[in-house]
Parts: sequence; C-alpha cells; structure tokens
Amino acid sequence: MTQNPFTLTFGKEPDTLINRYQDVENIIYTLSSISRTYLIEGVRGSGKTVLMTTIANRLAKDSAWVVINLNSAFDLLEEMARRLYRACNAEPGLFDRGFSVSFAGFGVGVSGKESLPDVVGMIEDLLTDLKKQNRKVLITIDEVLPDANMRVFASQFQIFLREDYPVYLIMTGLHENIHAIQNDPSLTFLLRTPKTNLEPLRLLSVMNCYRSVLQISSDEAENMARLTKGYAFAFQALGVIYWENRNKPDWNVIIPKLDEMLDDFVYSKIWTTLSKREKELLLAVDRDEVATAEVCDRIGMKSNSYSKYKKSLEEKGLIRTVNRGCISLALPRFREIAVKYDV
Repeated sequence: MTQNPFTLTFGKEPDTLINRYQDVENIIYTLSSISRTYLIEGVRGSGKTVLMTTIANRLAKDSAWVVINLNSAFDLLEEMARRLYRACNAEPGLFDRGFSVSFAGFGVGVSGKESLPDVVGMIEDLLTDLKKQNRKVLITIDEVLPDANMRVFASQFQIFLREDYPVYLIMTGLHENIHAIQNDPSLTFLLRTPKTNLEPLRLLSVMNCYRSVLQISSDEAENMARLTKGYAFAFQALGVIYWENRNKPDWNVIIPKLDEMLDDFVYSKIWTTLSKREKELLLAVDRDEVATAEVCDRIGMKSNSYSKYKKSLEEKGLIRTVNRGCISLALPRFREIAVKYDV
C-alpha cells in the first residue's frame, strides 16, 4: 500500500510540504548579515518547527555550518556543550585539524545529578577552534519557555556574542512565551531580535498541492484549501484523512474526523490557555465576519476592554481583522469545536 504523503507528526518535515520560500530566504539572509538571533512565533500547529527545521537542514548541508538542536527540557548550556562536541566529533578528521579540547568525564548523563565541569569553558574552547577554521554554529531551540533555564542560556549566549564567537540562534515559541522572554529585564538584547509571526499558508499553494497529490479536480482542491484557512496542521490533517478515504471520499465522514484531530492535537490545548473573556469573545464570532459592535453586545463587553482582548487574540493568532470593524476566526472550524468546551 502506498504510504500516506501527509503527516500528523509535529515538527517533522513532511513529505508533502508547502515551502515558505520567502521566510526561509529572509531568515537565512538576516542571520548572515543583520542579526545573529532570530525568533519565529505563531499559534500551535502553524508550522514554526517545520520552518526552523527546513532552515537547519539547509544550512547543515553547507560545510561552513555546524548545526545543533537543543531540547529546552534539559539544561541548555550542558545540552549545547554535549551536542556541539558530538557534532564536531562526528565529522571525520575535524579534531585532527587543530582541536585541543579535552573532555574527560564527558559521559555524565543529562538526567544525572552531576554537572559537567566548566561547561562554558568547554563551549568556548570548541567555539575558539571552530572560529579558527571559519566555521559557524547554528543553535535551534523549539518552543522556548520563559524560565530560569532559558534566562541563564540567553544571558550566556549574549556573552558569546560580545566575545565574537561564531554563534547563531533561532528559537520558536508561542507569542506569549516569546513576548515574556523578550521583555525579561535581563534579556533586553532580545528585544532587538528580528521576528517572524507565521502567516497562514497561501491558499493557492494549498489548492495546487491537494490537486496534484490527491489527483482531484481544481474545484474540489479549492474547497479543501478554503476549509483549512491556510492553517498548516489542518492542511496536513485534511490531507491525511482524504488520502485514507480517497477511493470513496465522504465529507460526512471526513469533516468529523478532521474535527477530532484538530480537537485532540491542538484546539483543546489552545483553549486551556485562554481567559474566560477571551473564550467568550471567540465564541461570539459565529460567522466569517462579525462586527465589533455585535461581538461587544453579545458578551456585554465595553469597547476599551474589547480592544485589549482583541489585540491579545490577534497576537496569539486566533482572530483576524478582515474588514474595518469586523473580525473573523483565524483557525478552521474552531468555533464548531470550541462550543463543546467549558468556558
């Protein structure tokens, strides 16, 4: 049986991928000439990790770059030391070209109680040798959190930059987490970091992909693309379901399955992060376009409060302003699913 060309695995670069060429080129150019750090933010399932992975994979093919991916659940500086050492050690002959770092006792497990001796010193020794060879190090961190671990790592990374080590950093995260990190008093350098707030996929690209991969008519592919609203996870989920039912597609089966996937994988998690008033505002948007005055009237909200919650939901990627004085839900079938949740 032919393998399903779509995937539900978060972060994996899918076999069927709509490339964000402009974002990829812009971020690589920015890292190369403007800023050593870059932030990618967006709602869950918007494709942040895939975009970062695409960039990391592309630069990893360039001999000038060493790429390491850090797990924010672990001590980030220890992770950096381990992964940088292993990445360099994996290159045949690299240590023979002037590396002088000694890693006695480097085998301590990440989950163990012991810490690596002088982690920063180890990193600096490696970076010094890499700099001599005109090598650059790209560090990627997915779904960053505004915690002490991140604070320590980012503060040290700033020192690496001041000392002109060849380090570069891409981080992804939800808007609220990126905002908290950028506004941490000890990490003000990140306020100047370029940032991309991920936009929906272009519907024309989604339509063309469905038409080509699923071998369906342009009209059906267009209807499917509009159903996704360009939301990256919905694009993959709908593709998975349609592929599995391609011999006899039944939309009375496909739509409920899509709702289940959106609910299980993404929407239920998003819902738990919202305030009561944010939830009420979202549920008041029951059409493609709803006027501000109507939303405020439905939930008994004054205009000044509405502006605050509207801005918050826009920044989180949950609503869009579609016409003057009107808003729309940004995610496909969000209200149909969310009405089942408790406010």
